[in-house]
Amino acid sequence: MILAGDIGGTSTRVALFEVEGGRLVSRVQTNFASAKYPGLEAILSEFLGANRIQVEAACFGIAGPVRQGRVETPNLTWVVDARQLSHQLGLETVTLLNDLESTAYGIAVLGVADFAVLQDGAPIEQGSRAVIAAGTGLGEAALHWDGKLHRPFASEGGHADFAPRDELEAELLLHLRKRFGHVSYERVVSGPGLLNFYQVLRDSGRGSEPEWLSERLRREDPSAVIATAAQEKSSDLCVLALERFVSSYGAEAGNLALKVLATGGVYVGGGIAPKILPKLKEPVFLESFVDKGRYRRLMENIPVKVILNDRTALLGAARHAALSVGLLRA
Repeated sequence: MILAGDIGGTSTRVALFEVEGGRLVSRVQTNFASAKYPGLEAILSEFLGANRIQVEAACFGIAGPVRQGRVETPNLTWVVDARQLSHQLGLETVTLLNDLESTAYGIAVLGVADFAVLQDGAPIEQGSRAVIAAGTGLGEAALHWDGKLHRPFASEGGHADFAPRDELEAELLLHLRKRFGHVSYERVVSGPGLLNFYQVLRDSGRGSEPEWLSERLRREDPSAVIATAAQEKSSDLCVLALERFVSSYGAEAGNLALKVLATGGVYVGGGIAPKILPKLKEPVFLESFVDKGRYRRLMENIPVKVILNDRTALLGAARHAALSVGLLRA
C-alpha cells in the first residue's frame, strides 16, 4: 500500500494506492482544508485513523523548495520534515518532492484524454521535457532522459527576474517594483499576476471599470472574476487583461523550453490553464511561445500540451513512491 499526498496552501489531498498489473490503482482519497491543521502530521493522523492500513512507501508533493528532506511551506505556517514523517509512519524513508516535480512524475501515468494539445510539434522521444504551472504562484520543473526513463528535477524558475517585452510590460514592471522590490515571473504569470495586469491596464486609462465589475471584484476572487468576464466578453478591460496574461504565459513557457531544450515537449499544468483553455487555444499563447527570434523554427517543433487531470501531482507522488520500493519498474 502506497501513501501519497499533494500539499497546497488551500487544500491537501491524501490518498492510498496499490499497484496492480504494473498500474497505480487508487483505493481511497480524502481532501483536507490545509489551514485548519497545524501541520501535515495532524492530517496524516486523522487520515490513517480512518483508514487503518500499514503503508509500505510514502511520498508527498509540496509547493516550495525541498532542502535536505525539509520544506518550509511558503503559503502555510508549516514545516514538513521527512524524518518526522518517517517516524510517524513507521517507514525507513519518506520522500518529499516539490509539487512541480511531483506533477512531472505524474505525466507518465496519464492517458491521451488527460491532455489538450496546443501544438503537435515534432517531438524527440528521448529529449528533455518541461512543466510549467500557473496557479496561486508559478511553478516550473523539467525532466531529463537517464537512459531508462524521463527523470524529473525541480526548479524555482518562477522566481527568476521578469523581463518586459514591450511598453505595457515595462509599465507593469515599474508598478510591481514599487510594491515588491524584486519582480519575478510569478508576479506576472499567476492568479495574482492576472489581477496585476488588469490594474495596470485600468489605471493607465486603457479601459474603464463598470460599477458591476467593481462590486464583483470587491466581493469575489478578483482573478477569477477577471478571467470569467474576459471569456464571457462582458468587459473589454478584462478581455485585454486576459489576452496580455496569456501572452506572458506563453512567453515564459517558451523561455523555460529554451533553458532546458525541451525537445520532448512542454506540459502546461496548474489550476488556471484548464479554466482558460479556449483562450490558450487562440493564437496568442503559441505566438508568444515561438517568438524567440532565430530559434522560432526550433520552438515550432516543440509539442505543447495542457494537463487536464487535476490529480497529476498526487499520481506523481504515488508513482515516485512505487518506483522507490520497486513496486513499479522504470
